[in-house]
Amino acid sequence: MTAAAQELLVGASADFLRRFSPFNRMEPEALDFLAQRAVLAFHPRGSAILTPEMGQPRHFFIVQRGKIQAQQWGATTVTEYASMTLGPGECFPIGAISAQRPSTNAYIAVEDSFCFQISSDQFLELMQMSPVFHLFCTQYIASLLNQSRQQLQTSFAQRAAEQQTMTTQLGQLVKKAPVFVAPETPTRRALEEMAAQHLGCMIVADDDQRPLGILTQSDLLPRVVLAGFDLSLPISEVMTANPHQLPATASAYDAALEMATHGVRHLLVIDSDGRLKGVVSERDLFSLQRISLRQIRAGIESAHDVESLQRASRDIRQLALNLIAQGIGAEQLTQFISALNDALTRRIIDLALYTHNLYGIDYAWVAFGSEGRHEQTLSTDQDNGIIWQCPEMEDASQVRRRLVAFAREVNENLANCGFPLCKGNIMASNPELCLTLEEWKGRFGDWIREPDPQALLNASIFFDFRVLYGNERLGDQLRQWLNRTAKMNSAFLRMMASNALQVVPPLGRIRDFVVEDDGTIDLKKSGARLFVDAARIIALRTGVESSSTVQRLRQSAVRLGVPTEEVAAIIDGFHFIQLLRLRSQHLETEHDSPGDNRLDPDKLNELDRRILKEAFRQARKLQLRLKLDYQL
Repeated sequence: MTAAAQELLVGASADFLRRFSPFNRMEPEALDFLAQRAVLAFHPRGSAILTPEMGQPRHFFIVQRGKIQAQQWGATTVTEYASMTLGPGECFPIGAISAQRPSTNAYIAVEDSFCFQISSDQFLELMQMSPVFHLFCTQYIASLLNQSRQQLQTSFAQRAAEQQTMTTQLGQLVKKAPVFVAPETPTRRALEEMAAQHLGCMIVADDDQRPLGILTQSDLLPRVVLAGFDLSLPISEVMTANPHQLPATASAYDAALEMATHGVRHLLVIDSDGRLKGVVSERDLFSLQRISLRQIRAGIESAHDVESLQRASRDIRQLALNLIAQGIGAEQLTQFISALNDALTRRIIDLALYTHNLYGIDYAWVAFGSEGRHEQTLSTDQDNGIIWQCPEMEDASQVRRRLVAFAREVNENLANCGFPLCKGNIMASNPELCLTLEEWKGRFGDWIREPDPQALLNASIFFDFRVLYGNERLGDQLRQWLNRTAKMNSAFLRMMASNALQVVPPLGRIRDFVVEDDGTIDLKKSGARLFVDAARIIALRTGVESSSTVQRLRQSAVRLGVPTEEVAAIIDGFHFIQLLRLRSQHLETEHDSPGDNRLDPDKLNELDRRILKEAFRQARKLQLRLKLDYQL
């Protein structure tokens, strides 16, 4: 082919591409790159252009003429369509080439068709060359994220509906085996049993466990105490006969209606043979309706003891499930959890202050680590400390002892409310973490001047702090001092960057993921931490005062001139990993179990696997920036 003919063909290809998005917005040199390398190939009707069996795609295709049908392969649905027809200007397979894995679709020519094609390597080169094309592909990944979120919502909504709505069957609300006595039981013995087991009512049943009557606490005053009832008489003489009852298959709505209609507070639940299965109280039904943000918050603020706060803590966990079911993203969800946990911690501190007089002491209760970043998941230990200033004419050692005693009560009550004591003793009750402002500056300064491995580890925990209670100015002063000091010490930041790069994203060259011996990935250690560490370093370098990973990334990006879409893709990746952690913690494990943050990628559906891989690619991109910034 002559040079002139070649030039004509390239020009014709470019003219065709300019008719379609995103090629019509592509930079001239990138469009020229594409047009020069695009090869036009013919695909007769009925031929398979690409199928999953062909393995990792070697080409990226752009339909020039004809129709190509994309049809999902296998039993698992990974996109919102089962089949879709592609026409001129449309292209495929973006996700498979980006993720370097086989396509999940089969692409068949449904009529005689022509497609431009470039190699996979050229596709990746084009992505790096053209911000427009890169954004187009990134948005494609973002659309997959939305689809994944919808799948997750459906799953959680189903569980939420099963677990906590007023359509819940009464059989599921019964948590304990029924306690009952025979009708001839002396009333005194029945009342003793009620008191021993903290029951709101006593059921009377026959030998076949069929209910005959009920005696409630509200019956005791008018029928027993004021009436001077002889407690040696059988309970059958004072009980309410023919108690209200509903089958186990009735709903919570049915029970609420029955209670409202007849003015009763307890209903007996029976099985299909009429035998007693349990009791549902008005409180049980109320608990189904009270788990809202406002009501939990009100419950926390009005709590007068730790027991009330324990209930609120359980409600916070349940609310998280509701919020996921409603489609709340990971960022908002962790913020909700943090906000409610903050309120709960503040109330615990308020209660402790009733017994510990700290009047005249200027102090701040500080949260570290994930709590300090507003990124608490559902399985978070305590990490806290105190900043204080010694009042004039006071003995500092005496003040510290008073603060430590106060902190010990707060730490213990937090543990009672579901925040386990920190195994590393990073708690305010540790005198080493109950320091004056000057002592904290000295501690931080030591770590910055001599950044040995332990100092770098400490920095990764303690530099993420915020004030939860007390004088916020103490935290602000420490933050401003820290940012100034760290920014001036480039060697320290370089060592932090080097340390952050010790863990790499678990992406494999042959398989999608590099897993540990048990076949899982630790989403905290090998996932979220990569984003958190990088964001902390960039924030210190740019002087961003926020302790939140996402805000650090956003605010630093502005100061560094990083494109909005680039940082948005990184944040999307971080949020997806956080969402997987929350899902794992909420549905599959108890707190602090070995599986808290572990994920078997083989158990993910194909869509989530693709997005997780993209999330790790974003972490790798963030680490690449650190490497370039610090020449590592």
